[in-house]
Amino acid sequence: MKKTYRGSCHCGRVVFEADLDLAKGTTKCNCTFCWKRRWWGMHVGLDDFRAISGEEELVPYPASSSASGPSGFCKHCGIAPYARGDAAEWNEGPYVSINLACLDDLTPAELLTAPVEYLDGRADTWETPAETRHL
Repeated sequence: MKKTYRGSCHCGRVVFEADLDLAKGTTKCNCTFCWKRRWWGMHVGLDDFRAISGEEELVPYPASSSASGPSGFCKHCGIAPYARGDAAEWNEGPYVSINLACLDDLTPAELLTAPVEYLDGRADTWETPAETRHL
């Protein structure tokens, strides 16, 4: 069942809402981009995401060629609250990946019950990597 969550960057300049069904699963990836940011994410369709304020405060990553709208990190606090993308090659289309750590009203209990799919982006296989405990 979907629930509306409100999220923000650390300084609160970038604010958003997303309608999430955590039971559908979350992802943790070992590619260097996700690993270095410690990204624990969940994809949502564009209809389930609303930027409330501060998108003009986001600085895009130079290598983010898949972004399909404002994405990046807050130029004031450095936090990346969400990322837009387009996964046409996976028949997924445009989406927003939510950084679950940026959800202000997500409880630890809710997060602990959310299934996690581990992805081996480092080897570009996108299968479950042999080791996941560090993710």
